[in-house]
Amino acid sequence: MTSTQHSPDPDSATPATATPATATPATGVPASADAAGELDPLALESQVCFALSAAARAMVAIYRPLLEPLRLTHPQYLVMLALWQHGDLSLTEIAAMVHLDPATVTPLVRRLETLGYVHKTRSDRDARVVTISLTEVGQALRSVAEGIPAQVVARTGMSAAELTDVRHTVSTVIDAGRRAGVL
Repeated sequence: MTSTQHSPDPDSATPATATPATATPATGVPASADAAGELDPLALESQVCFALSAAARAMVAIYRPLLEPLRLTHPQYLVMLALWQHGDLSLTEIAAMVHLDPATVTPLVRRLETLGYVHKTRSDRDARVVTISLTEVGQALRSVAEGIPAQVVARTGMSAAELTDVRHTVSTVIDAGRRAGVL
């Protein structure tokens, strides 16, 4: 019997008139519903922020063992993805692309530089502008990283199409954050 079915067992602790607790698929947390079946709007499992936070943590955990052989953390991987896609970028451009503050990106870039994956140069025209470029080692790392997306698909047990659908849905939330002026 699944958790979504009501047990007719007379010894059951759940009265026959109670609304059965059904697990929210994304969280596994039982949904809190009143007698009319209405979800509590402040229930944890009703919160979009909770679902997105838990999903983000799960995805980072899925990526972690895949990135360890490259000696990258997930935020460093995001910086490398931006550089592999666009080539030389300013620190400010990278920060905007990965939705982090420049002050957060600076130590990430510093660590990537220590690893020998990137180097920084100051603009001749404006010393405040720092351009980040891939080294040969950083560029070569791309060929190793190209296998990561397929490994993510395998580790999640979801299809590539399902993950694409998730990305599109989450991108809508990101766009809403931009429109609200928080990104």
